[in-house]
Amino acid sequence: MVLFTVGDYLAERLSQIGIRHHFIVPGDYNLVLLDKLEAHPALTEIGCTNELNCSLAAEGYARACGVGVCVVTYSVGAFSALNGIGSAYAENLPVILVSGAPNTNDMDQHLLHHTLGDHDFSYQFEMAKRVTCCAVAIRRAAQAPELIDRAIRTALLKRKPAYIEVPTNLSREACARPGPASAIAEPNLSDGPALDSAVIAASEFLCAKQKQVILVGPKVRRAGAQKALLRLAEAIGCAVVLQPAAKGSFPEDHPQFAGIFWGQVSTLAADTIVNWADVLICIGTVFTDYSTVGWTALPNVPQLVADIDSVTLAHPNIYFSRVQLHDFLSRLAEAASWNSSTMTEYTRLRPDPSLGHASRGQEKLTRKEVARQTQLLLTPETTVFTDTGDSWFNGIQLCLPRGAEFEIEMQWGHIGWTIPASFGYALAKPERRTIVMVGDGAFQMTAQEVSQMVRYRIPIIILLLNNRGYTIEVEIHDGLYNRIQNWDYALLVQAFSSKEEGGRALGLEAHTAEEISGALERAMAHKDGPTLIECNIHPDDCSRELITWGHFVAAANSRVSAKD
Repeated sequence: MVLFTVGDYLAERLSQIGIRHHFIVPGDYNLVLLDKLEAHPALTEIGCTNELNCSLAAEGYARACGVGVCVVTYSVGAFSALNGIGSAYAENLPVILVSGAPNTNDMDQHLLHHTLGDHDFSYQFEMAKRVTCCAVAIRRAAQAPELIDRAIRTALLKRKPAYIEVPTNLSREACARPGPASAIAEPNLSDGPALDSAVIAASEFLCAKQKQVILVGPKVRRAGAQKALLRLAEAIGCAVVLQPAAKGSFPEDHPQFAGIFWGQVSTLAADTIVNWADVLICIGTVFTDYSTVGWTALPNVPQLVADIDSVTLAHPNIYFSRVQLHDFLSRLAEAASWNSSTMTEYTRLRPDPSLGHASRGQEKLTRKEVARQTQLLLTPETTVFTDTGDSWFNGIQLCLPRGAEFEIEMQWGHIGWTIPASFGYALAKPERRTIVMVGDGAFQMTAQEVSQMVRYRIPIIILLLNNRGYTIEVEIHDGLYNRIQNWDYALLVQAFSSKEEGGRALGLEAHTAEEISGALERAMAHKDGPTLIECNIHPDDCSRELITWGHFVAAANSRVSAKD
């Protein structure tokens, strides 16, 4: 009989939860484990250029696939990867961080490389516990099945990352074989009486209100509740507005779509209809300083709050736990009464779309023209990634056709996130056309992962807005530190191409409306790798929304300390 090992057990469990690609950076403490994972017929190993990009690629994969995996080595690898794991935690994404570790015979005995230079090797495990929902450190092969199952199941149930530490010598040691996948992948179920009570209380609460608005947050997508949300909206008939991080969770061509609610920088007068409402049905919402424009746009009307696994009513103040969002929305749709008063009002004040028509002339390129040209590319098969910065605001202005997807990392806000995350996402959903909107400062953080797009022939289109610096920081608080070294970006990405293997990167520049139009045509035709279009715009060319938002966020940041 062939020996079944700890590494085999992990590989089989990852396959059972739907993983088809695992993202890795090799190091001597994880090499045997990588051999075991690579040997599994259902798993494909995807090498990354560094551990930060590896973890962010796994985060992007989880957005598309529902779960992702990142495999790194001890300390020098895991420390870098923890940044991307922080993103997964903040964004409610189950990413499994697997780290190799020193041989168990060396623990507490010897000084080793890739450590802090003392005999205590528990520090990485302690760090991982702070940014995951479950952290396990295997120390005996017999422990592996129980610990691996615990970590994976907890990550799937809580929609948060988990950590598994595997000493290098244990990867090849024998352990039990795994049982059915249902042991780790069975979904959370609502408590029946709690669900019934929550639906009754919510129906009674809403019946007493005249001006209902649904406010959609980013957790709707994490809970897989988009279809249930649509059913509820159509059962009530009220206006539906989205938080910026929830863009794409509700069809923008739906007659009840009333824009993105983002305080003073809202689209389509969403703030007006929210401020007119007498109740907000908050579904999967997250309120931060960024999403509330420096705390100036916190809704102040009564709320019904439906979270991933709980429901809270404002009046009377009641909390229902173990109520799954999909179940609650579906049941409330059956019980809710029709109330279209906010749609009647919104129809009177709905503004026309603001992007206007694209140009093909010789005028100098602007960030608004880039957005106009991008709008022409969008189809139901498009996914747009927008990076932290003015790309947020440019992307929010896009009108998504039904079926188009939109990804944003607003809670964690790591500049450069889009490059590795879009790579991971595109591997999971190769049938979709992925478009990235990113600034030059953000691109410089994670540019190396374009080489992996070339290696795996991923036809991602990267629209790089080059305005010579960290513009989002300029609008919050300016200083010389916001200026960066300019690169020849179009030439750089072509250097990632190799004559010996892989695909080919296409690097283009655009200085005029005509040039961006031609570049996008070439990008759409290029299938053998990524296309980067360097869009050269004036350093002062940023959206009115970013300027407004930046002023209010700066004011929030500069508040004086509270007096005793």
